Amino acid sequence: MQMKTASVAAVSASVGLNIHKGKTKVLKFKTGNRNPITLDGETLEDVGSFTYLGSIIDERGCSDADVKARIGKAWTAFLQLKNIWNSKQLSTNIKVRIFNTNVKEVLLYGAETTTTTIKKVQLPAEEEIRKRRWKWIRHTLRKSSNCITRQALTWNPEGRRKKGMPKNTLRREIEADMKRMNRNWKEMERIAQDRVGWRMLVSGLCSFTRSNRRK
Repeated sequence: MQMKTASVAAVSASVGLNIHKGKTKVLKFKTGNRNPITLDGETLEDVGSFTYLGSIIDERGCSDADVKARIGKAWTAFLQLKNIWNSKQLSTNIKVRIFNTNVKEVLLYGAETTTTTIKKVQLPAEEEIRKRRWKWIRHTLRKSSNCITRQALTWNPEGRRKKGMPKNTLRREIEADMKRMNRNWKEMERIAQDRVGWRMLVSGLCSFTRSNRRK
């Protein structure tokens, strides 16, 4: 990690870019190596979590803190629009549209990669997250095979998991959904080219999980 950090700094400097040491944080995930990372002789700060592109990332790989932060931001957005909600001049339809664009979008920002558990979410929220996730997956599968995002989505990591009950991850949730649909990546790439077929497939998946959760 130290060598990679120094390499990134050197390449950045060669094109006139400098890494801001005060803003650079180090987060270590599932590693026993606690050696400090330095840059130009200055030790970079080790943190247990940080915010990246509006989402909170922590050393446990969980999304609980990010979900709580999203709820708080959405609640703040809702309260800031109280004059809209109390207005008698605006119709309910307009209020709903404002809610969807100014409150709901704040709440669900980045929800495509949120891992879910029975304890964490209720059925309507889980279904909304699943629909958004598979909409994002379709867009990703339709990208060029050279696209890094697409390669990361279908990449199969090597190695074995540690013993014990593994944490739920985005990849495990996607693979579980694919198993429910009886599909593999090749089939999903083919169906991704057909918007109607994809919507029908995701709709069937949501109906299946909905009926199973209610049993």
